[in-house]
Amino acid sequence: MILQRCTLIIALALLACAGCASLPGRDPLQVTVAGIEPLQGQGLELRMLVKLRVQNPNDAPVDYNGLAVEMDVQGKTFATGVSDAAGSVPRFGETIVSVPVTVSAFRMVRQAVGVIQGDGKGTITYEMKGKLHGPAFRSMRFRTQGEFDLPATSTVD
Repeated sequence: MILQRCTLIIALALLACAGCASLPGRDPLQVTVAGIEPLQGQGLELRMLVKLRVQNPNDAPVDYNGLAVEMDVQGKTFATGVSDAAGSVPRFGETIVSVPVTVSAFRMVRQAVGVIQGDGKGTITYEMKGKLHGPAFRSMRFRTQGEFDLPATSTVD
């Protein structure tokens, strides 16, 4: 009798997992930096309020209650931040979410030295990744990356 109940519970759990796996996937959120404002820092840190434009390309709204973000430059962590902001990104819509981020002076120096000692390409690569925490363990992760060229320096004789 106990073996039959355990078998039934396991079978139901497997069916539930298969049902969840067959649900249609969601397209990833599109997140870009919409603006940056300075904040008061402490000691050897730089604080900024980063405004993120979050676009939802899905047919259902994305509710969130919390946000975490990490910004990497040249493959190394540059800034991190978290916010307990709550809200919703409408279906096929967008919203601006603000998150305070912190950059330590040591990270800034490390990045500056890396650029100065660079490989001569004059290109900076960046990546921003994070998540919007949703209800019932339904966090939506995002990631964006790119590169930009540094202005060429010329010497005048």
